[in-house]
Amino acid sequence: MLRIARGLLVAYLFVILIMLWQEDALLYFPARFPAGNWQPVAATFEDARFQSADGTQLHGWYFPRALPRATVLYLHGNAGNITQRIDVARRLSEDLNLAVLMFDYRGYGRSEGEPSEAGIVADARAARTWLAHRAGISEHDIVLMGRSLGGGVAVDLAARDGARGLILESTFTSLPDVAAAHFWWLPVRWLMRNRLDSATIIAGYDGPLLQSHGTADRTIPYKVGRQLFAAANEPKQFVDVPRGDHNDPQPDSFYRQFDDFIDKLQHVE
Repeated sequence: MLRIARGLLVAYLFVILIMLWQEDALLYFPARFPAGNWQPVAATFEDARFQSADGTQLHGWYFPRALPRATVLYLHGNAGNITQRIDVARRLSEDLNLAVLMFDYRGYGRSEGEPSEAGIVADARAARTWLAHRAGISEHDIVLMGRSLGGGVAVDLAARDGARGLILESTFTSLPDVAAAHFWWLPVRWLMRNRLDSATIIAGYDGPLLQSHGTADRTIPYKVGRQLFAAANEPKQFVDVPRGDHNDPQPDSFYRQFDDFIDKLQHVE
């Protein structure tokens, strides 16, 4: 029995070491160029090229509008690249009349480098600076919109620097909380390097918040999204997506509330 126990302990420690070593590979799933459709039809956008604080060259797509209701920086999730978000960009730009920049973090799409927590947050700040200059507005007047991993990045920017509004889709309290929901038998809360501790820092944001989450999300549990919402300041609004899983598209009911949220932002000083 003692020999079996020692064997199980060694195996357990080995699994921990492997997961520590492979943490970034388990978290980030970039699709690098040329993966994806880089010439989508019926889409009006311009290439955005800029660099992060450490000199990493980044790439995105900017969807301009002549008289936009608001200007949005869209921060995508941990997999793929911007080509998989073209339908979202079209809806925001054409249906809701928003000027939108969506870009790829380092290591994704046409952007150089390798993803990391500090790196993707720095990339988002560089993207916001580029967008403010291109749109001719202040960085504080940009609406931040983040989905999944991008929600953690959006919270960081909004809490530390402010924003016109904050929109979060299917996001989390922290990365260790999500990992613990899947790997409850490992001490991930103490060992993970990547944190994006949104539940702690969202208290620094006091602007309008619109948050949504699928009630059947199997990647980031619904209750985790609700815990983040509970930690946020007013004014805030939560939208349930009934039976929605993590990668399901947002329903029309969400976009109706999104539309109302943008209308209210236009009257916020």
